[in-house]
Amino acid sequence: MDDVAARLERAIGELLARRRPEASICPSEAARAVDPARWRDLVPDARSAAGRLADAGAVEVTQDGAVVDARSARGPVRIRRPR
Repeated sequence: MDDVAARLERAIGELLARRRPEASICPSEAARAVDPARWRDLVPDARSAAGRLADAGAVEVTQDGAVVDARSARGPVRIRRPR
């Protein structure tokens, strides 16, 4: 795992830790936290980071409230703590 991937995973954890337990975040929020200047380029990496964290059981990735695979989901997704 490269430095950006690790930073994105940390950012996801930190952002969720600052939110209400039932709240979720957008992968773009993690991308913005890691690199405000080129966050758009990092969104696919943030989705991948969310997928790795979901595989580890640390988060859930959702779309329209249903848990999905971050790697295959098309369109907007959210990241939340496991329920």
